[in-house]
Amino acid sequence: MAEDDPNHGNGAWPSEADVGLWTDTYFNRTKTTVEAHGDCEVTYAVFLRRPVVSAPRLMVAWLEAIACIRGVSFNIELQLQEGHWVGAGEPLAYITGPFAALVDLETLFLQKLGPACVAAHHAYTMCVDMPQTAFLAMDARHCAGTEMAEMMAYAASVGSARAQRKVGAKGFIGNATDATAHYFGNKKGFGTMPHALIGYAGSTVRAAEMFHQANPGVPMTVLVDYFGQEVTDALAVCRRFPDLAASGDFSVRLDTGGGRYVEGLDPQSSYAVLERNAPEAIRGYRSESELRYLIGTGVSAAGIWHMREQLNNTGFDKVKIVASSGFGPAKCKVMAVANAPVDVIGTGSYLPDQWSETYATADIVAYNGVPRVKVGREFLLGS
Repeated sequence: MAEDDPNHGNGAWPSEADVGLWTDTYFNRTKTTVEAHGDCEVTYAVFLRRPVVSAPRLMVAWLEAIACIRGVSFNIELQLQEGHWVGAGEPLAYITGPFAALVDLETLFLQKLGPACVAAHHAYTMCVDMPQTAFLAMDARHCAGTEMAEMMAYAASVGSARAQRKVGAKGFIGNATDATAHYFGNKKGFGTMPHALIGYAGSTVRAAEMFHQANPGVPMTVLVDYFGQEVTDALAVCRRFPDLAASGDFSVRLDTGGGRYVEGLDPQSSYAVLERNAPEAIRGYRSESELRYLIGTGVSAAGIWHMREQLNNTGFDKVKIVASSGFGPAKCKVMAVANAPVDVIGTGSYLPDQWSETYATADIVAYNGVPRVKVGREFLLGS
């Protein structure tokens, strides 16, 4: 959104001037038809076809901003407040206003609702499954533009807040960018170094030294998988910064790719690590994907337990472990079964895997107060 946009700051993006460009053409043509033949008051019922967590704030803010610009008012009745569970097909909101002022907004207000609700649901389930683990929303690079990035950060905060209320979860403590940090009560985003800094420095220890010098006082999280020596490099950085390691202001981040095991592990030793620390995790039936999360390549539960053992055995029990790479709802559920000792999970995988599940739908259910809806959608009519 450009700074000279007259709608900048009031939540109206797309702006009033651009609504016609971004909405479905048949809504534009309906608008001109209604304007030619006489307006009426209508009520839309808005719903999704799958269970979600209600995350309507961005939709509501945009509708209110457009209504103000158009000189009309919309009555937006949320059936379930932000953060509440919404059943499949259950109306999330009823929106009432002049037909000519609402009809061309449907495409855009649905875009602002559906993906946020599904992502909030995913974030909630992850936090509930791992209530003692903190989460960071690291999805920004995987979003299709800044509008989606804001929507996903907002969604993570909504799902997290629900998990905090329901089970006392730590939930999402922050995210990657400054622009959306406010959704988590922060002024700045979280993050220390990408793999590129380690490549630039030439060694993991040197990257830590450079970061620490350039960012004094910032708690440091160091990636340890760049050279395929997760344990070796983690311990080397701990020895280089013993005070940070002892104070709990230092973390190692596991981001091992799916093509290899964490240093020191193979299938047999991975089973042995879990047998020592979480034997119940490997004694029930497991699908192939669950086994991969437990004892496979990449950042597995065994890999996290292995790192914890190595840190503790060398006197670095205060060093925290951050894990990333593919941590969505399914992986978090398996990590919970294994009681994986991970302090923070960096995730963008609460974004919906199947985008078709995010489609919100709206139907007009009343014209001038008279209930009327297409056959098959009678369930949307209010009681």
